[in-house]
Amino acid sequence: MINNVVLMGRLVATPELRNTQTGVAVTSFTIAVERSFARAGEQRQADFIDCVAWRNSAEFISRYFQKGSMIAITGSIQTRTYDDKNGNKRKATEIVVDQASFCGSKAETGTSGYSAPSAMPAAPSFATATESDFEEIAGDDDLPF
Repeated sequence: MINNVVLMGRLVATPELRNTQTGVAVTSFTIAVERSFARAGEQRQADFIDCVAWRNSAEFISRYFQKGSMIAITGSIQTRTYDDKNGNKRKATEIVVDQASFCGSKAETGTSGYSAPSAMPAAPSFATATESDFEEIAGDDDLPF
């Protein structure tokens, strides 16, 4: 049997790390995932998907992601039943996260690390190159291949 899920979307709220009574880290969060199709003249709709992460994944997500962060996750679909406050049977469907990854820009995700100095020259663009930017190679003897 196969039960694999891959999602990319934005966090609806900042995940909060909790611990079970036995000390296992867990976080629950919701991801807004845009649908790939929109009718002409309408905005894209989004699905709001409940997720739960355990142990190291929970710690990672709660430490590095906040509301609005773009996140990519892999995991599996799990359903469970429970009794609500009124004693009614309810069914919950959620994604159990195996892995989470950054998929936005560094500025967007808030991660720290090396950033190039702003005085760094821009990388050359081949789209703006002119004929004078290239030199003709005269003979085949100088070619490295």
